[in-house]
Amino acid sequence: MLPYLFVLLAIAVRFLPFAGPFNVLPHAWHFTPLGASLLFFGARGSRRQMWIPVALLIATDVALNRFVYAYPITWDQYVTWAWYAAILWLGTSLRENSGVVRVIGAALGTSVSFFLLSNLAVWAASDMYPKTLSGVMMSYAAGVPFFRGTVESDLFFSLAMFGTPVFLHALSGWLHKSSGDHIAAA
Repeated sequence: MLPYLFVLLAIAVRFLPFAGPFNVLPHAWHFTPLGASLLFFGARGSRRQMWIPVALLIATDVALNRFVYAYPITWDQYVTWAWYAAILWLGTSLRENSGVVRVIGAALGTSVSFFLLSNLAVWAASDMYPKTLSGVMMSYAAGVPFFRGTVESDLFFSLAMFGTPVFLHALSGWLHKSSGDHIAAA
C-alpha cells in the first residue's frame, strides 16, 4: 500500500502551484518525492506491477506538457520515461537490504543520473544550446541550480519513505506493549 501512496504523493506534488518569481514551476526547484517514490516502489512494490508507476508518471508528464506548459512531447521526454524505469530497477536492489547507507547511495545515484541524462537530452533535443562541447557544458551549468533541490529532495524523501515502515512497526510494537500493560494492570 505504501509504495502506491508514495507514487500518488509524487504525482500530486507535481501539480501543486508554485507562486514564486518564475510562476511556471509546479514544484519549487525540483524538491519533489518523485525519485524517492520510484526507489521505494522498486524496493517494496509488486514486481508484477512495476509498470504502474511508470504509466502514471508518463500520463502525468503528458498532462503537464499538454495542459500546464503547452509543450509538445519531444523525443527527449522518452529519456525521462526510460529514467523512471531505471530508477524503479535501481530500487529493486534495495529489496533485500535497505540500510541507511544503501538508501543514501541510491538516492544520490537517482539525483546524479537525472541531472546528467535530462540536461544532456535537453541539449541534444533543443535549439537552446549550440551542438558543441561548450553547449553541453552550458546545458549542465543551467541545470546546477535545480540539482541542489533534486539532491536534497531525493535524500530527504528517500530516508522518510524507507523510514516510514520502520517507524510504523516501532509504533505498532509500542502501542501493542502499551495496551498489554493496561490489561496486565487490570
